[in-house]
Amino acid sequence: MIFDRNDRRSDKEDEIRVTDRRRIYLDDEKKPEPAERNQEPNLKPSYVEELEARTAAAEKLVQEVQTRFEAAKAQMQRDVDETRQRLNRAADERAEQKNANFIAALLPVLDNLQRATEVDESADSPAILEGVKRIADGFEQALRAAGVEPVTAIGQDFDPECHEAVDTVDAGPEMEGKVIAEYTRGYRMGDRLLRPARVQVGAASVKKSVGNPGV
Repeated sequence: MIFDRNDRRSDKEDEIRVTDRRRIYLDDEKKPEPAERNQEPNLKPSYVEELEARTAAAEKLVQEVQTRFEAAKAQMQRDVDETRQRLNRAADERAEQKNANFIAALLPVLDNLQRATEVDESADSPAILEGVKRIADGFEQALRAAGVEPVTAIGQDFDPECHEAVDTVDAGPEMEGKVIAEYTRGYRMGDRLLRPARVQVGAASVKKSVGNPGV
């Protein structure tokens, strides 16, 4: 087989020429790191990230629900305590009112005992009179032990909150509007008035001059 020179030349021309353009770095030069090495690769699949996001959202919702529950629980406890206190106060007030009504019902008995001790001590039965006085004194002591006190009346300014004016009597300016006499003693128990004192109140007499004003 015979080859022509032209054929060999064409074969050389058809050869592929490769030029190495890579840069040669010396030892003292630092090679740049590839960009992909500076970034951490994301090895988590997308569905794992979605599950983590849902878990975080669920934990946040649970925390909010727990906070609301604690607030509602505290408010409910305050309401229960206030209701208990109101019920206790109402029960105490009913008990005090019941005791006050009971004691007020006994006051007329004490009035009768005190009137009995005001009779003439020269009566034919001094022993009976002494016994009545002891009963009245014991009655008053029992009332004081229960917190019952008499209302101060004679010599005091008339107070419609604790005095009941039965009548009035002429009095000097210094006794005007003051209690002159006490018909029935009043009593109070703490801040509660059991019975007002029935009293006589002094009133200054008004004297009109009679004459001819033109003279």
